[in-house]
Amino acid sequence: MPLLALGLNHRTAPVAIRETTVFAPDKLDIALQELMAVPDVQEAAIISTCNRTEIYCRLSSEQPDRTLAWFLDHHGMHDIDHDSCIYRFIDKKTVQHLFRVACGLDSMVLGEPQILGQLKSAYRHAEQAGTLGLQLSRLFQHAFSVAKQVRSETTIGTNPVSVAYAAVRMTQQIFSDLNQLTVLLIGAGETIELAARHFQQHGVENFVIANRTLERGETLTKKFGGTAIRLGELGDYLHQADIVLTSTASQLPIIGKGAVEAALRLRKHKPMFMLDIAVPRDIEPQVGQLADVYLYNVDDLQTVIDENRRSREVAAEKAETIVDLQVENFINWQRSLEAVYTIRKYRENAREISQLALEKAKRMLAQGKDPVEVLEQLSNMLTNKLLHAATKNLDRAAREGRDDLLQAAHELFSSTDKENKN
Repeated sequence: MPLLALGLNHRTAPVAIRETTVFAPDKLDIALQELMAVPDVQEAAIISTCNRTEIYCRLSSEQPDRTLAWFLDHHGMHDIDHDSCIYRFIDKKTVQHLFRVACGLDSMVLGEPQILGQLKSAYRHAEQAGTLGLQLSRLFQHAFSVAKQVRSETTIGTNPVSVAYAAVRMTQQIFSDLNQLTVLLIGAGETIELAARHFQQHGVENFVIANRTLERGETLTKKFGGTAIRLGELGDYLHQADIVLTSTASQLPIIGKGAVEAALRLRKHKPMFMLDIAVPRDIEPQVGQLADVYLYNVDDLQTVIDENRRSREVAAEKAETIVDLQVENFINWQRSLEAVYTIRKYRENAREISQLALEKAKRMLAQGKDPVEVLEQLSNMLTNKLLHAATKNLDRAAREGRDDLLQAAHELFSSTDKENKN
């Protein structure tokens, strides 16, 4: 039963397309159940971040077309040239892709650690939804183990350049001195906290942190100082911000062109730097048309990130070697499942034959037959029954020239002969 990875990422699709394929966190369980209802899907998991949306499935056939059709229908992508932005991997390629993702080798920021936490969250969601089985569960756990090995055996995670770090570097290209600036951070997740830390390290003291829940924002202001507000209060504070960095899970924009125009009037058109690293985007793209606004999105960070990529490329080569080795280990485990299944069926068949032969022997003994004669018949019966299917198939293989099957049988029976002699 094949494993499938299907999705798109920052390399294959711009943010305008990626934001249409996001699975909202509060609707992820429903999406997983819908995916499991697709014919051929036996197990499923979904990962949805600002840089990628991917589904992982174990299928009952090697035809992923129905799964792709569900993905397109779910996100209304039939009018988009999906062949150019959606990738599909089967079996070994799926394993390799997930391992590379877990290690940060497929990230916009090479070696970034956040993706591993996002994968673990996707795994927990699927586990709680009951959509994981033996193979996908083992695949994700193996991916986590590979990521840990790569972190411990290479320097790919040394001083990683995160999206948050790249965002702060970009602001420094606009403002030479950050000390006297007010930074408005919208959201209160890991990326925002990391950005606040980087800003603070570069001298920023004036923070306004806006979040849907005031408590989470206040938690961050205790660490970095500043003022915590609710999203509904943005209109009262937006004009104070020289820098706006936003990263929320909102499905709709939370800052529109009109709100920014009003803020600029209050600022007497003093320029604002706005960086929207959310997917879907938090700031309406039309805001970028305003003369006094520098608006960037997550895709614009690539230039900054590329400058810092070279130092980790040597470590990435070693990481790729580790990934390739672990891919083979996982494939070998998969192959062993087939052996386990075959052995189980063979033993079940042997037990059934033995039970039938034993019952017949007991009836013969009850009828007063000679025990020696009964044992001889039991022995002959077991030999004939156990070897009947194998000898019949070997005979047909010989007549059809199936040397591969004959060689395999020779290896099996040779092992048995050696064990018997010992």
